[in-house]
Amino acid sequence: MSHTTYPQSYYAASANPVPPRPALDGEVETDVCVIGAGYTGLSTALFLLENGFRVTVLEAAKVGFGASGRNGGQIVNSYSRDIDVIERTLPAQQARLLGEMAFEGGRIIRERIATYGIACDLKEGGVFAALSAKQMGHLESQKALWERYGHSQLKLLDRQGMRDVVASDNYLGGLLDMSGGHIHPLNLALGEAAAVESLGGTIHEQSPATRIERGANPVVHTPRGRVRAKFVVVAGNAYLGNLIPELAAKSMPCGTQVITTEPLSEDLARSLLPQDYCVEDCNYLLDYYRLSGDRRLIYGGGVVYGARDPANIETIIRPKMLKTFPQLKDVKIDFAWTGNFLLTLSRLPQVGRLGDNIYYSQGCSGHGVTYTHLAGKVLAEALRGQAERFDAFAGLPHYPFPGGRLLQVPFSALGAWYYTLRDRFGL
Repeated sequence: MSHTTYPQSYYAASANPVPPRPALDGEVETDVCVIGAGYTGLSTALFLLENGFRVTVLEAAKVGFGASGRNGGQIVNSYSRDIDVIERTLPAQQARLLGEMAFEGGRIIRERIATYGIACDLKEGGVFAALSAKQMGHLESQKALWERYGHSQLKLLDRQGMRDVVASDNYLGGLLDMSGGHIHPLNLALGEAAAVESLGGTIHEQSPATRIERGANPVVHTPRGRVRAKFVVVAGNAYLGNLIPELAAKSMPCGTQVITTEPLSEDLARSLLPQDYCVEDCNYLLDYYRLSGDRRLIYGGGVVYGARDPANIETIIRPKMLKTFPQLKDVKIDFAWTGNFLLTLSRLPQVGRLGDNIYYSQGCSGHGVTYTHLAGKVLAEALRGQAERFDAFAGLPHYPFPGGRLLQVPFSALGAWYYTLRDRFGL
């Protein structure tokens, strides 16, 4: 059987040591079989184990192999579509529940780090950066909206305020969220996996789910084994493939690209981001960046629809970095990689149940670090018979992409081109 290793990313190169996790060989029986050892699967497994369930996690490659171990590492509140969109389109009670949950994921991450002693370079504070007056107006509205839901750790920044936290002349202003922050994402996943095992859970790597026998007691098959369970939680997101065709038809994997510089001098690093906050701009196809624990600049952006790997990632992202920080023109790039996230047409998560005992959550649409941790709690609540919050997510509409899977990529790329033009001209 083939052995899948981590991509050559900065995160993999600086990952904490981990124990071997052998592939499933033979048959096991458990209460819940979780498919996928990324944030959604690990969060679900942890909440279930803390409530007395037996849990077996199947991972096709390595813990955190997908988006959980490749993302920008930013703790960003709410969803890819914000609460105002939810309020306009959903019944009041459902919108209220989703709004109240929008800030919970970051708290869960911090609780996990504290409870299980996870070493993942947690740093506090995140900034939304406005490139136009229109974007600044949006941030002002966003602050009022979030404060209406009790989220008070927010501060508007004018042009000089932004210049004080980011050494770039690009921005008109911004919004500082002190409940935002950033982490080493792969080390967070590895720490959560260790927590799962400390509570008696089992994780099998190199064990892709190849087939699910549905029924009263579902069976998940792998190349060399199978898991009999009372419940199955499907948490593969962009790396699920066609295991469940009805989910694949309503979502699309997309790639985003990230580069990491060589280590910067302490003076240069502090000059770029004096407070060590993470930053993302307000464009539709946004750029995002932060400093690592060893003073590298991690810079990401762009979207490749259909999750194809670009031939040269550095040529795509380095010009974006230099537009923000021209002072880095002589700095070497040590790592460049891509990773997939799962896009939905609504840009809201898809949560639900197939039959009576197969649960799923997918489609974070590029906003997954906090949502996935919330999703694990919500899925675990549903398996325990507390379904109110699960139902709030499950009631979100799941739209198929126009033209089916054949036209997903061109239609999405056309839409992205339209919004990119709007960003460029400030419309």
